Amino acid sequence: MENDTTMFHFNLTMYVNIGPYRYPAFALCFLLFAFNVFANLLLLVVISRKRTLHEPMYVFIAFLSVNSLYGSAGFFPRFLMDLLSDTHLISRPACFTQIYVIYTYASYEFTILSIMAYDRYVAVCDPLHYHSKVAPRTVCWLAAFAWICPAFSVGVCLYLTIRLPLCGNKILKVYCAIWNVAKLSCVTTFINNIVGLLVTAITIILPLIYVLYTYFRLILVCKKRSAEFKSKVWQTFLPHTVTFVSYSITAFCDIALSRVNVEKLNPFFAVILSLEFVMIPPLLNPLVYGLKLPEIRRHIFSMLSCLKALS
Repeated sequence: MENDTTMFHFNLTMYVNIGPYRYPAFALCFLLFAFNVFANLLLLVVISRKRTLHEPMYVFIAFLSVNSLYGSAGFFPRFLMDLLSDTHLISRPACFTQIYVIYTYASYEFTILSIMAYDRYVAVCDPLHYHSKVAPRTVCWLAAFAWICPAFSVGVCLYLTIRLPLCGNKILKVYCAIWNVAKLSCVTTFINNIVGLLVTAITIILPLIYVLYTYFRLILVCKKRSAEFKSKVWQTFLPHTVTFVSYSITAFCDIALSRVNVEKLNPFFAVILSLEFVMIPPLLNPLVYGLKLPEIRRHIFSMLSCLKALS
């Protein structure tokens, strides 16, 4: 196909024709989206209103909820429209905007989970110096790192992708992705690949290694302490472990899906693998932290009881 750098639309070709089942699928996905928004907003309101929750651990949990709302807003509205549409064209600006939102959402998740791991690591392994090492100033610096670094690194990758001359417009996915757009390039993507690997190492691999390191140190500390101490530690660390493991698995599935020949996979299986990355973590985070941490759970149930009484 001859070069066409002026194309204005991309065609998302992974959508499966499910006929009349599109309406139940739309209803289900809309309910998931609504629950996601409600649950994360409820968690944010509880943490912001209760002074006892104005501690670093709960502030970082609030960051996760903000990121879940951010990622869902970048994916669900367009996805719900496409479920009811017979054509799945997306404009070039909308495609690149969606790429930026989804990729920064993914990077934010890893960086936030890594600073949460640091917070729990200091609380357990160096409790006497916790308030000095995780002071409000430190929390601000960690928050700046968690939000600014991914925003800049993803922006660089996106800029390099936008500059590529393209020889096609078909993206084999249910949403826009950098790698799928880069595969349409008429020229070599060597620089894009190198920068992409570097950004992946900074925003995903390094946080992953650090979180695993904190888990290892935590296990060593717990081995020498009492059963009561272990119980208290895992009460706060278990939600982080569940969130981190589930997100790592969904992210790995999405990365693997972009590197294999999707056309050889069952189309429904491919769509599920593509969707879990942007659907499961935003839904899981408020459930895990809202129901597992006693302090948050108590305030949530109290607020829901008040709302029920008022109605």
